[in-house]
Amino acid sequence: MTGPARRTALRAALATAGTGLLALAPASDARHLDGAPAGGLRIATGEADGFYAAFGRLLVGQIRADYPRLSCTEVPSEGSVANVRLLHARRAELALALADIAWAAHGGSPPFGRRVPLRAIGRVYENYVQLAVRSRARVHTVAELAGRTVSLGASGSGGAVLGERLLRAAGLTPGVDVRVRHLLMPRAGRALRAGDVDAVLVAGGVPLPVLAGLGTRPGIRLLPLAGLLPRLRAGTGAAGSGLEAVTVPAGAYRGTPEVTTIGVANLLLCRPDLPVPTAAALTHVLVRRAAQLVPTTALGTQFLDVRSLISTGPVPLHPGAIRAYRELHDD
Repeated sequence: MTGPARRTALRAALATAGTGLLALAPASDARHLDGAPAGGLRIATGEADGFYAAFGRLLVGQIRADYPRLSCTEVPSEGSVANVRLLHARRAELALALADIAWAAHGGSPPFGRRVPLRAIGRVYENYVQLAVRSRARVHTVAELAGRTVSLGASGSGGAVLGERLLRAAGLTPGVDVRVRHLLMPRAGRALRAGDVDAVLVAGGVPLPVLAGLGTRPGIRLLPLAGLLPRLRAGTGAAGSGLEAVTVPAGAYRGTPEVTTIGVANLLLCRPDLPVPTAAALTHVLVRRAAQLVPTTALGTQFLDVRSLISTGPVPLHPGAIRAYRELHDD
């Protein structure tokens, strides 16, 4: 999307959202936007082979290019749950997290024992939940994983939390009906190839390198997940409402047919005390550098839709982000 088209789309989105959101930013904050921001930024991302890490590397590069006084580094982690905890422990200034995990943290719901103070810079891209089995496996639904072994990803990831919910929605009790392992992505891929696990759940962009590497040996197939959405949403409040049906196109992985799975947005989060000029600068990077923030392995349609950047659900936008979106709206 070109600069003028991006601004037009953002203008329409902000008009739809209404002016009340923008009014949350005090007019006095404008004086803080005059100088270039400075200081250190640590971004909690994810596993080295995952899309959080890929997106984080690109984001760090674009921040450094536009704001050289910001010293920006990545903090590897196990994923969304770990990232929120890194923010709360003041071991990171920014973090990527699945929207349902961010909303649970904001509301003090499991897996968090209390409310975590959070603000959002924006909704950055859509995560595709992908549950892969070997192409010749006699498993075509989640319920047919009964008696088998499944890797749900790192224990500190949002995918692992959602994976257990998926199993329960299919009528399976993790650890009883299904043997659950928490393997990092490279090890999970090797375990599926070797037959040590029967299925691997990952969440990220499409295609994910760990699954693409299994396309010829042993060959994979994705299980449909969207049919479990009504049960996943039942009784989960805001966290459940953040889930939606998305389609992985045919051929996304070698020989795979089209399949409808579950999508959940990713948010770029920060603590409420992040300086206003820093939050504003980050917002400008997201909007103006959108084309440079798409990992090369991704199907670009799932990334950085400027019409939905402000759609962060119950987690409020940071006042600096609100101010920047207003400025971009007025351009």
